[in-house]
Amino acid sequence: MTETYTADQIKDLIKDDDRVQLAGVDVDGILRGKFMAKDKFLSSLDTGFGFCSVVFGWDTHDSPYQPELKISNLSNGYRDLVAKIDLNSYRRTNATAQLPSFPFFLVTFMDPESGEGLHACPRATLSKVVKKLEDEGLSAFAGAEYEFFQFRETPTSIYEKDFHNLEPLTKGMHGYSLLRPQLNNVYFHDLWDNCKSFGIPLEGHHTETGPGVFESALAYQPVLRMADNAQLFKYVAKTTGLSHGILPTFMAKPYADQPGCSGHVHISLRDKEGRNVFAVGPEDLKEGRKDAKYEDTKRISKEAEWFLAGVLEGLPDIMPCLVPTINGYKRLVESFWAPTSVSYAYENRVASVRIISPPMADPKSTRLEVRVPGADMNPYIVFSAVLGLGLRGIKNKIELTRPPISTKGLSDGSAASEIKLERLPKSLLSATERFMAPTSLAREVLGDEFVDHYGATRLNEWNVFSQAVTDWELKRYLELA
Repeated sequence: MTETYTADQIKDLIKDDDRVQLAGVDVDGILRGKFMAKDKFLSSLDTGFGFCSVVFGWDTHDSPYQPELKISNLSNGYRDLVAKIDLNSYRRTNATAQLPSFPFFLVTFMDPESGEGLHACPRATLSKVVKKLEDEGLSAFAGAEYEFFQFRETPTSIYEKDFHNLEPLTKGMHGYSLLRPQLNNVYFHDLWDNCKSFGIPLEGHHTETGPGVFESALAYQPVLRMADNAQLFKYVAKTTGLSHGILPTFMAKPYADQPGCSGHVHISLRDKEGRNVFAVGPEDLKEGRKDAKYEDTKRISKEAEWFLAGVLEGLPDIMPCLVPTINGYKRLVESFWAPTSVSYAYENRVASVRIISPPMADPKSTRLEVRVPGADMNPYIVFSAVLGLGLRGIKNKIELTRPPISTKGLSDGSAASEIKLERLPKSLLSATERFMAPTSLAREVLGDEFVDHYGATRLNEWNVFSQAVTDWELKRYLELA
């Protein structure tokens, strides 16, 4: 759980250090940071420090957006933003044989003019949604699971090979194997231990089906801490991999003929007394809720139904928040255990939202699992969008207007084929156009400024892709065109 620190406590914790490491998160979920002298750091605790706004003016490969966007551009001189240090994000990096452990902090980017959290900053966006929940007497808790391929490669070798014919960490399909981790057991357990020492407790860590694929489940936390942990898990996985000559990737679909890599998230709400708002009481469990429209929803509270209905209603409008890359939409195809429709279920892993509740879980653990995001997600933006829609559902008491899908069809007895399930957008372009539409629910729950900026970054991604000549095109057209 999250610890809170005062400035004096931080000064004492880093009294023997001469530098600290600081990082913020851009819209693509990339850590952008630096080392800073301790004296400079201490002088910035109250006011923050200047950080070049270009981290919100370029893409994953540091190419400026075309056209340039409002936050950072030539006309404003790529001005500085204010980076506000979050003392409660304090942790220490893992020591190595060559380097000691360093203090590490995350920052939230602030607008230098308004003094408010920058609308494009993922941490600021999630903090605003958390504040809206608190105003309603609620707090959000969350978990995340990552699947990721791994290669016996280095950042240098993948360029030398032009990203082709990479050597997987292990060969074959070995989900939940007890044997495959033994082939790389030092790395396998180093990743667990390095996460633990960096303040990222894991609940599970195993092989998943696919060549060299692991899956790691991060322990449940308050949602902002969970987003931090999910973001930093990738950092720990990659730095741990470097020390073993292994390169993990969180790309959603590295192989066309293999399952993709998911980034499932789990969400629940608690009231001021710490009670799980999604759980039904003992009497309800015994008799079943009388007002439940569909049989299965007797296992969750009315508030959970409203939250779920809000998520389902807005799901197609927030797709770029959940699936932010060109490649991510190639994971959302039939026959690969990936969700493709606006749907929910209990024991059906192809639904977009899976309900986890009694009898499959303790009532206190009742939660929703959103299965749409891939491993390439930005966790802050995912949680912001889902919680924003869910809170809207609760405040407007939105009723469920569709039955859940199940292993036998639908819970009301009709066949799944008889129900027209809305298909999720099939590309980043179509998803972004819906996301940016004037009537998009994303605008209502995340604000116009966020939608306009983030949507423009996704359109930039599509435009860059549309100009690329791919291997598929060469094989398709070079000889026969």
